[in-house]
Amino acid sequence: VAALRRGQRNDAFVLGCPGSVLARWMIPRLQQLQRDLPGLTLHLAAQDGDFAPRLAGMDAALLLGQAPWPAGWTVHGLGSERIGPVFSPSMRGAHVLAHQPPDALLGHALLHTRSRPQAWPTWAALNDLDAAALREGTGFEHLYYLLEAAVAGLGIAIAPEPLVADDLVNGRLIAPWGFVDTEGQWALCTAGGERHPRVEALADWLRRQLAA
Repeated sequence: VAALRRGQRNDAFVLGCPGSVLARWMIPRLQQLQRDLPGLTLHLAAQDGDFAPRLAGMDAALLLGQAPWPAGWTVHGLGSERIGPVFSPSMRGAHVLAHQPPDALLGHALLHTRSRPQAWPTWAALNDLDAAALREGTGFEHLYYLLEAAVAGLGIAIAPEPLVADDLVNGRLIAPWGFVDTEGQWALCTAGGERHPRVEALADWLRRQLAA
């Protein structure tokens, strides 16, 4: 399958990334990437769950994770993960909640996702709050659906900052308490120790975009 996939891509650079990252961050920036790196033809592949150790069928993977990484990977660090609570300004009680301290969230049922169960406890610990006091509300299989629910005003979600950056700019979501750094890292990963010009160029571009 991997060989067939490579044979059909006409020398395109196959970049794998989680579906939520692809839909909410990568696709909205594709035109900018094409302008900045006109010599790089991308084939984007959504990959949810664990990536295979050899990244079969991919030239690289854009990931949000932390060390230790699989043996044999070359990891280009792109920046620290920053997470924070977000909700729609149209959510019932949003105006009042937005002017309260972070511990006000302990009284709310919080949207959560099976793919990132540690997100809320991590945020609570970084804000000196008791993670055991958090109340789980509606759960979702993937982060993309979680954030769509938040945009629809269904509750309070926890999100990596880049994945909600556009929603914050256009007012679909608000983040009253900002974002905090975690031990996680955005990374562009390849299998093998060799460095390639296309990977280096893409890593530099991703690093700039994530810092914007």
